Amino acid sequence: MEHVENDEQYTGLTVNSGVDQPPTVNPYLASRRRRRVLPSASEIIEGILKGDITMLSRGVTLVESLSPDHQSLAGEIIEKCLPYSGNSRRIGITGVPGAGKSTSIDVFGLHVLRDGGKLAVLAIDPSSERTKGSILGDKTRMEKLSIHPNAFIRPSPSAGSLGGVARKTRETIILCEAAGFNNIFVETVGVGQSETAVHSMVDFFLLIQLAGTGDELQGIKRGIMEMADGIVINKADGDNIDRARLAQAQFKSALRLFPPTPSGWNPEVLTYSGYYELGITEVWDMIDRYFEFVKANGYFDRRRREQARYWMIETIDTSLRRHFFDNQEIAAMLAERETLVLDNRLSSFTAAHDILDYYFKEICRR
Repeated sequence: MEHVENDEQYTGLTVNSGVDQPPTVNPYLASRRRRRVLPSASEIIEGILKGDITMLSRGVTLVESLSPDHQSLAGEIIEKCLPYSGNSRRIGITGVPGAGKSTSIDVFGLHVLRDGGKLAVLAIDPSSERTKGSILGDKTRMEKLSIHPNAFIRPSPSAGSLGGVARKTRETIILCEAAGFNNIFVETVGVGQSETAVHSMVDFFLLIQLAGTGDELQGIKRGIMEMADGIVINKADGDNIDRARLAQAQFKSALRLFPPTPSGWNPEVLTYSGYYELGITEVWDMIDRYFEFVKANGYFDRRRREQARYWMIETIDTSLRRHFFDNQEIAAMLAERETLVLDNRLSSFTAAHDILDYYFKEICRR
């Protein structure tokens, strides 16, 4: 390689030519660098139905991918797996950060697996608003489940879009059920907007609370309390037992003020310790009673149908948004109108109406 610095006019400057690239120490490195050929849809479907974790993971990766080709392939896989889904108990688990959700899932999961069956844990991990990255470290707090042969743990980044990750989680549930997982845990990012989305895809919604953290009534939020089918007070051990029982009484009193639930079930409030594995059986017995109750009165099947309708509408909404914002003419018009709005030459509402009128009258009629 020639260097201009070696020209005579640059006296005193010399750039060495360097040495040839040495051969690789690892003879297998070159072959490993080749991109693996993506299995076909039929191969992935066959593997999922056989319970192959590798194929299940690849199917979930396709579901989470933003590539149009991957989305098309994922859609085919989901459609073929759909007839084999629906045979699980879907349980959503939420609570404030630090409430012990991951630790509780670890002990709850082991309790479930002792009775046989398989468990899939889908953890929605919050993404940074600045870097858009996620830690995805929930497996590190599920030490026993992460090495259990009948457990599958899949953390997914929220990537700033709770609606998007919720839709992908819903589709992942279908693949996990087709792979033979008869228990599905969905862990949320914490008390917030994600709870509504997760509530729309699970059968039982468990709210984990803490005692002895200050104002106990601060945890009694009407929206989240109305969604909960069961409330459990974690860390009821040692010196915290009395505080946990006091919090239990407060939550029970608060629940009496709420209107009846659509299922007719009266949410229960229990105490337990995830770290010391105390009261785990009682919590799971409550969940068993709930499923017996809602299956007997028909609410379980009715709820599943309502959820299917909800996600159909959500998918339509997502597709319309993508069709609108991915259109190049709309993107150019948005940039133009945005400049006018920022310069106070056009109101936000007029700009929005102009763009929508153009979209419906020009683009949608083509």
